Amino acid sequence: MKPYLLLATRADDAAAEGEYQGFLRFGGLAPDELHRVRVEQCPLPPIDLERYSGIFVGGSPYNSSDPEEEKSVEQRRVEQELGTLLDEVVAEDFPFLGACYGVGTLGRHQGAVIDRTFGEPVGAATVTLSGPGAEDPLLEGMPEAFTAFVGHKEACATPPRGAVVLASSPACPIQMFRIKENLYATQFHPELDVDALVERISIYRNAGYFPPDEAEDYMRRARGFRVDHPARILRNFVRRYAVS
Repeated sequence: MKPYLLLATRADDAAAEGEYQGFLRFGGLAPDELHRVRVEQCPLPPIDLERYSGIFVGGSPYNSSDPEEEKSVEQRRVEQELGTLLDEVVAEDFPFLGACYGVGTLGRHQGAVIDRTFGEPVGAATVTLSGPGAEDPLLEGMPEAFTAFVGHKEACATPPRGAVVLASSPACPIQMFRIKENLYATQFHPELDVDALVERISIYRNAGYFPPDEAEDYMRRARGFRVDHPARILRNFVRRYAVS
């Protein structure tokens, strides 16, 4: 099988490794089946799509909706490089699944309104499939409503033209969308289980997602949830697009 590619932008090594392990585990992939490029560390090398079965984009400390003058040099570089790659990915309708930051990258590239209207605190949300979502092959086997982990400052307020909204939650109307046939983005994190979220809360306690002195409370609440359905999306993606 051709490997998958994970484009990561988490500068914290522990968070980056946890994310990578989540995509491996829930995607049912071996390390040699998931190549990773940490784009925040170095310029994105030329990507030959013919070498890969599909592309994942993980979460990020970056926010696409930040004012340009407030973005770091590294963030502007990452956005430019991912945008250039998306020019080709979208044109070819190449299998793509972006988790959380994927909404900002793919959505912004395709003309969505990305802002802070529908940000969600770190925790669990009840996500409900739309009619098209219930019929989408990437959501095969998913219940009509399921619990997923979220935590984001920005979200998609208006979807890209032609996008199909696949799932929503009460606080965030666009939790997942599809463009063309093979380009997907989720606002929730399909790569996170309870232990991974607890670790991430610890790592990002000073990142502005919640008051630092409430981190232990957020961890305690996270341990009270059972979140097992979103991982199916990663498995479905891997099975659907694996090519030799």
